Amino acid sequence: MKDFFSKLLTGMSMGIVVALIPNALLGEILKLIIPHAPALQSVLDMTVVAMSLLPILIGVMVGMTFKLTPIQTASVGIAAMVGGGSVQQTADGLFALNGIGVVINTGLTAALAVLFVQWIGGRLKEYSILLMPTLCIVVPGMIGVMTMPYVKSSAGVIGVAVDNVTTWQPVLMGAIIAVIFCIIILSPVSTVGVATVIMLSGIGSGAANLGVVAAGVGFAIASYRANSLGTALAHVLGSPKIQMRNFFMKPKIGLPMLITAAILGALAGMLNVQGTPYSAGFGLSGLVGPLNYIHLAEGGWSAKNVSVMLSLFLVLPVVLNLGLIYVFARKLKMIKADDYKLQFD
Repeated sequence: MKDFFSKLLTGMSMGIVVALIPNALLGEILKLIIPHAPALQSVLDMTVVAMSLLPILIGVMVGMTFKLTPIQTASVGIAAMVGGGSVQQTADGLFALNGIGVVINTGLTAALAVLFVQWIGGRLKEYSILLMPTLCIVVPGMIGVMTMPYVKSSAGVIGVAVDNVTTWQPVLMGAIIAVIFCIIILSPVSTVGVATVIMLSGIGSGAANLGVVAAGVGFAIASYRANSLGTALAHVLGSPKIQMRNFFMKPKIGLPMLITAAILGALAGMLNVQGTPYSAGFGLSGLVGPLNYIHLAEGGWSAKNVSVMLSLFLVLPVVLNLGLIYVFARKLKMIKADDYKLQFD
């Protein structure tokens, strides 16, 4: 069971990164350039389409992680897309891409599809290419469709809890929300989904965004020795969700990032750092967080706002994580570089 769960989380992590990185890297930058170069609008549109393909990419990556055959892997991808919720039917009877779906239900559907194709095995013989995709739609795919409303409402409970925290005084609220989102970004739950469900904005969003920044920067620093430079940067430019498996196996490896998140979140409350539901989920990816803060801050690109932005989104996350990782690794001997090793083979 532990091996199954580990492989499932690894596949989900890879699918999430592949689907979300294009928009995370280019989204906010393109929005600044498009008014002067309208032709780039199509590029931005395609990055949004890529995000909506998240369910099928999760299914395919999960299938590859379990070393399924090409037909089985594609069938798991189809089932995950059916149960992922990123495709919805409009009032006109057309089908339209609608966001990234419900990540938890996508993972659940992919897991059921893997178990299903493993159970069928080689029974279909030469008829596999004809029957396997259809059966994966009918069985695990439709089970995913049926569980969708329940999983979606359950995920909303997290949002309600976060929303209640935002009624507290800013400093304590900021610290708690930042820690919560630092944990959520390392789980199968979508930070963007949670923030969107409760329309988390203002200081709550700013603190949540800094929690994501703390996780991304911290895991990039901690994992540098165990992984390549490109992989380390993917934690910041892409998503720290790629550490989801390692965090679930050894939660203590996230302690430096959680402490950093609490400090940054408290400062968000003190300095009135604000954001939107979208920025609460992406952190530094594509400079979404910093640019949203500047757009919402009174005075825009003033020297004060730029100083706050650089301090909270870059300098302090690096300094705090470096110091805390040193303490937990060298002084307390609680973590080591290999704890952050990622296996993508």
